[in-house]
Amino acid sequence: MEIKIQSIHFDASEQLQAFIQKKVAKLEKFYDDIKTVEVSLRVIKPETAENKEAGIKILVPNNEFYANKINDSFEASIDEALEALSKQLLKYKEKQRAK
Repeated sequence: MEIKIQSIHFDASEQLQAFIQKKVAKLEKFYDDIKTVEVSLRVIKPETAENKEAGIKILVPNNEFYANKINDSFEASIDEALEALSKQLLKYKEKQRAK
């Protein structure tokens, strides 16, 4: 599984990147054949409280999943997005089994 982290208009700290790597690695529990995970981090309107946006795209053979969450910290945004994606992956896996 390849993990790409893109921080738009700022540099993500080593600590944040390590956090993302660790969290994203857990997605393999939900679906084995994940090819690429693309994480994009962005700060929207720096003067507002909830301004940290995390968008995560997961590429699997013949499909892709996406979740985008905004929170007051990148960690919280990433956690929420990964929770949404894990639900999507489980639903997809169930559909695959049903076929």
